[in-house]
Amino acid sequence: MGEAALPYKLACLCDLRDAQGRVLLLHRLREPNKGLYSPIGGKLDMATGESPAQCARREIMEEAGIDVPIDRLHLAGLISERAYEGKGHWLLFYYRVIGPVEVSRSEIAEGRLEWHAPGAIESLPLPETDRRIIWPLIRRHEQHMRDSAQGRPGFFALHIDCSQVNQKGQPRMTWSVEQEHA
Repeated sequence: MGEAALPYKLACLCDLRDAQGRVLLLHRLREPNKGLYSPIGGKLDMATGESPAQCARREIMEEAGIDVPIDRLHLAGLISERAYEGKGHWLLFYYRVIGPVEVSRSEIAEGRLEWHAPGAIESLPLPETDRRIIWPLIRRHEQHMRDSAQGRPGFFALHIDCSQVNQKGQPRMTWSVEQEHA
């Protein structure tokens, strides 16, 4: 019990695709994940009691400039990250926007919005949690979305423990998929 308590942050990640199936990613100019690519999203406004879906809708409007109704937001995953970068714990609500969207490549305060083919994501600079765990799990659920008559992805709940270090003092991640429905 000697560990100092880390703050817990609540946020959403938003997976938007265009008519060609490309993924909208933000090349981040700010922390967290400065210099890396990640989906758009942000922290819930806890002072106002904002819901995760309301947060996703607001973040999409603020960052991509489009209004996506909540009924097009599919909660496809819950991701908990323990001791991310040793600075805090995160609970991330991963939303997939149902149907294609149109967003111009643009610069925003947080970085540059760019479209990427799903197969090219692995070659981008990504947070290690995204590269090793989150994107492979999302790809696994892509098949369900293609096969589903409803055109919706499945759901996963994922826990990533970033608190461990190896013998050289470098971060070592362990993870478990706590729930998964295709």
